[in-house]
Amino acid sequence: MDFLVIGAGLSGGVIARQLAEQGHQVTIWEKRKQVGGNMYDYRDQYGILVHKYGPHTFHTKEKALYDYMCRFENWEPYQLTCGAFIEGKFTPTPFNFQTIDDYYEPQKAQTLKEHLKEYFKGKTQVTVVEVLAAKDDLIKEYGQFLFDQDYSLYTAKQWGISAQAVDPSILKRVPLRLSYQEGYFDDSYQVMPKHSYTTFFQNLLQHPNINVKLGIDALDHLEISQDKVLLDGKATDKIMIYTGALDELFKQSLGPLPYRSLKFVWKHEARSSLQPYPVTAYPKAPGYTRITEYNKLPLQKTLGTTYAVEYPLLYQPGTVQEPYYPLLTKDSIKKAQSYQARALKLQNFYFCGRLADFKYYNMDQALKRALDLACKIGRELDE
Repeated sequence: MDFLVIGAGLSGGVIARQLAEQGHQVTIWEKRKQVGGNMYDYRDQYGILVHKYGPHTFHTKEKALYDYMCRFENWEPYQLTCGAFIEGKFTPTPFNFQTIDDYYEPQKAQTLKEHLKEYFKGKTQVTVVEVLAAKDDLIKEYGQFLFDQDYSLYTAKQWGISAQAVDPSILKRVPLRLSYQEGYFDDSYQVMPKHSYTTFFQNLLQHPNINVKLGIDALDHLEISQDKVLLDGKATDKIMIYTGALDELFKQSLGPLPYRSLKFVWKHEARSSLQPYPVTAYPKAPGYTRITEYNKLPLQKTLGTTYAVEYPLLYQPGTVQEPYYPLLTKDSIKKAQSYQARALKLQNFYFCGRLADFKYYNMDQALKRALDLACKIGRELDE
């Protein structure tokens, strides 16, 4: 069976590999000049390994997903630490008891920590939504401080709308720790590639049944006609897996889906360190949201530091911008579901990935979704 996979990121690459190992012929079309999707990395002119499309670390609680990644690259332990710059101080994120010590006088800080441990007894972390809804005035005050100083400001810049308008799942992504524990994730497996993400993708796609074609924009060749996807205006027997934005495939017939894009301003300085954390949020900074310092992601012995200043903006189709994050609101989720319902009716057509699924996946979630879809396709072919 012949397959056409649109996109050489994690979702498309994994599905292509799974199908190839089942004996199928797979062609991949990738719009960019390189594979790897938003995980693509390279060494800059100073020899520092950087991530072109923003910072990526692989983390998961599932050994099977970690084992799959280990098939195509060697991985080394790496626990990501992040921070925020608030009121002239760096403090860890997720916010923890150190944050309370950073911004409260000692006696009040101790009282607040005791209140939190008692109010949320048995929990190691909570969401800012829970803290804001607390019936304890001191806890609620703390939640309001964090909301006013970080969550609301960062959200407004990152998503272009107020924190009240975004789906609550966004605010819950960064919890509050009820301890001094640091580290952005709690997953059992937290790693970075020994060589690079690009090495991982090169190995993933190295299979005699896979043919990768770069620099091809699928939207220049695909169109929808009733329940079929036409290829260059003609019907095709190829089975298609699409990982792009569904609204663009359907020519935005139901209206555009909102995605956020990013602009990176790259800088290099002849000093060893810019900030204490590899990824730091600057909620009150003008325009930009965070800075990623790549000689710390992973730790690299370098003579200087290369970092990217991240400016979020609204994605506009047809420009050089890239859609990075689906903007999740009640209306956008409903519209995405309408596009997906149409896509499910198309013959020999599947969709997958952060853009097509309109979900804010982490890498392990995208990997699991791709593996599940590949299994589903295999079962359907056997029926």
